[in-house]
Amino acid sequence: MSLTTLLRHLSWPELRHHAARHAIAVLAVMLGVALAFSVHLINASALSEFGAAVRSVNGEPDLSLRAVSGGGFDEALYGRVATHPQVALASPVVEVDTYALDAQGRRVALRVLGIDALVAPALSPSLLPEPAANAGRFAMLDPGAVFLNPAASALLQPDGDAGLRVQSGLRLVSLRIAGGSSAPGAPLALMDLAGAQQAFDRLGRLSRIDLRFAAGADPQRVLRELALPADVRAATPGESAQRLSNVSRAYRVNLTVLALVALFTGAFLVFSVLSLSVAKRQPQFALLGVLGLGARERLQWVLAESALLGLVGSALGIALGTALAQGALRWLGGDLGGGYFAGVAPRLQFGPLAALVYGALGVVAALVGGWLPARAAQRIAPAQALKGLGDAGARTRRPWLGPLLMLAGALLALAPPIAGLPIAAYVAVAVLLVGGIACVPAGVGLLLRAVRAPTSNAAWLLATQRARHLRASATVAVAGVVASLALAVALTVMVASFRDAVTRWLDTVLPADLYVRTATVSASNDTAWLPPDFVARAGALPGVRRLETLRALPLSLDPARPPPVLIARPLGDAQRTLPLVGELMPAAPGGEPGVYVSEAMVALYGAAPGTRLVLPLTHRDGSAVRAGFFVRGVWRDYARQQGALVVDAQDFVALTGDTRVNDLALTLAPGADPAALQQALRALAPDPALLEFAQAGEIRASSLRIFDRSFAVTYWLQAVAIAIGLFGIAASFSAQVLARRKEFGLLAHLGFTRGQVLAIVAGEGVAWTAAGALLGLALGLAVSVVLVHVVNPQSFHWTMELLAPWGRLAALCAAVVAAGTLTAAIAARRAVSQDAVLAVKEDW
Repeated sequence: MSLTTLLRHLSWPELRHHAARHAIAVLAVMLGVALAFSVHLINASALSEFGAAVRSVNGEPDLSLRAVSGGGFDEALYGRVATHPQVALASPVVEVDTYALDAQGRRVALRVLGIDALVAPALSPSLLPEPAANAGRFAMLDPGAVFLNPAASALLQPDGDAGLRVQSGLRLVSLRIAGGSSAPGAPLALMDLAGAQQAFDRLGRLSRIDLRFAAGADPQRVLRELALPADVRAATPGESAQRLSNVSRAYRVNLTVLALVALFTGAFLVFSVLSLSVAKRQPQFALLGVLGLGARERLQWVLAESALLGLVGSALGIALGTALAQGALRWLGGDLGGGYFAGVAPRLQFGPLAALVYGALGVVAALVGGWLPARAAQRIAPAQALKGLGDAGARTRRPWLGPLLMLAGALLALAPPIAGLPIAAYVAVAVLLVGGIACVPAGVGLLLRAVRAPTSNAAWLLATQRARHLRASATVAVAGVVASLALAVALTVMVASFRDAVTRWLDTVLPADLYVRTATVSASNDTAWLPPDFVARAGALPGVRRLETLRALPLSLDPARPPPVLIARPLGDAQRTLPLVGELMPAAPGGEPGVYVSEAMVALYGAAPGTRLVLPLTHRDGSAVRAGFFVRGVWRDYARQQGALVVDAQDFVALTGDTRVNDLALTLAPGADPAALQQALRALAPDPALLEFAQAGEIRASSLRIFDRSFAVTYWLQAVAIAIGLFGIAASFSAQVLARRKEFGLLAHLGFTRGQVLAIVAGEGVAWTAAGALLGLALGLAVSVVLVHVVNPQSFHWTMELLAPWGRLAALCAAVVAAGTLTAAIAARRAVSQDAVLAVKEDW
């Protein structure tokens, strides 16, 4: 009999008769594929859109000469570059990240490019200003005119001739909107190079020079002849997009792995559905076996059924994932909570190859879930099955497999990251889960050995004895519970540990009562800042007991990575003011200034305590400063994945002469009114809209609210995993009671009531589910250790202490045991409702 015939004439009627049950398995595969594929589409579309926008704005130069720090470099370099014989074209650019006031007077982020309108369009056609009809022929050369791209026009909604006000320092500069530009991407304004230098205090400074070489030129030779100063480096055109891809890769991979958890649990639903199906069709398999259908053909038959379930689920999942991605891109943009693609509104980039890969993953998950039921169908002894004896003789095989897999998982967790990703740790988690499931029979036996079988209650005696001696059946019954509860426990412990670490970190880094700032992102810190006179007047206000300043600026240490942030602030006792990790090194003997690095700096740049760092700084007069620092300690920083460095404010000012400030931390005198102090601070600013205030409690509550929202998906995955585990119990016990219908009939003949038979099944459910809950708890704690101490440090380069919320875990286990027992009892009701005489009729 061919496989097609079996599927058409036997599997199809079974599917139609139990459509709801099979639909649940298809739904599980569909959701797993849809989540994973939609995450891939959103990330791929956002990266593609960001790269396209960067290429459009930056153009296609052969090379760019970029400033190492945000302060730029001396424009005198442009003269040497432009006159070099092997340079065909040189386009100077001033890049400014600032804020503008929209039509309602609210501050919005805006990037301003100062360009030479006669040169830049030759390299970047989208940077060609498009003057309005009434702007005049030479508007593009007007130092006070700006040209908005479509995103900026939509965001700012300029009103007629009202103009545009942009922030420079703590003042507003008025500019005239003279037209638009076709530059894609985030909000962008173009203006004349000299106008940008004047408006943003960048006189004599450039951010970059885009180069196009003459035919046959040798770029390396040109760079050697130019002898670039220390504050300038050569950059390739695709560097920005590649840098964002590198820094967001760990976040994107972790998000994809988290989405694949749903697919992993979907394999257990396929397992449960097919286990029940095989148990119900055991007489059919046996009869076909007697008629000549071989064991190998039965294996292929069930695997084909599982593959079809996976194929249908994958096809629906690809369609659903595409729709989810389209909706997310339309309503949420390209950012999924990591902040990497904020402001990007990409179009969907559908990839047929990716669809095939994720669809294949769904089919593979279904095949994995259908393997054990297929093996059960293959092992059926036809004569024995026709007598209704089922698989009572099944034995546990290879008891060493589970411990061996657990050991392999532990060893994999010790492996270093691969290409900057915790690949081995992900494999370790999967191996630990599979190994833990393989340990279920032995674990159930060990746990039930401690349970004394009662002699006064026949139902409980039969339940405990059967649960103890037929441990192989426990693998089918509670494997889903062990896997789903382990995942739920691991995610619960990881989230609780992370939240507790963030809470304690916030308590350390937010010691003041009131915080004042004007720049909301580090990229704007060189444009939006608080001048020294404002700081001095703020410290003299009534109600201010202590004022501390903070200056933050990005430093480019590696072109392939986003720049870490250098923070200059009064340190005093670093052990009190910083959340240090490990010991504090003594000060350098030669009087070299000290620096405290975040954990990411150690992982990415090897800046361990006791080493020396040379940082590229810029003096206030524009000269480059190469300052050496001694690494004294490491501190925890959960805000900057790219790394952060903290130096004492006095050392920073002595080296750079930069007295600008980005943040103020105010400790109030007893009885001071924060609201009244905010009003007094606003009165000191030229425009009150340029200041932002937050109290420590507000920052803490907002940070934790963002944290909880970011991890909300993990709670949903926990609920899905537990639901799948409980469905697995229902399917497994249904399969077992169907195979044991003659046993129940015999018990009825011996005088057992229907309630007592149900009590036997419920007792087995209690024993196996309780054992499964304990095993799942232990396995989940083991997986959580890998997530907390391996995956997080290798992915995001920060550490935390493991925190097990025992009350929540105990409630979770108790709920699973209660629900599993109830589910087992409900599953047994139908099977034991038949007449006892009919149940044993075939044995007469």
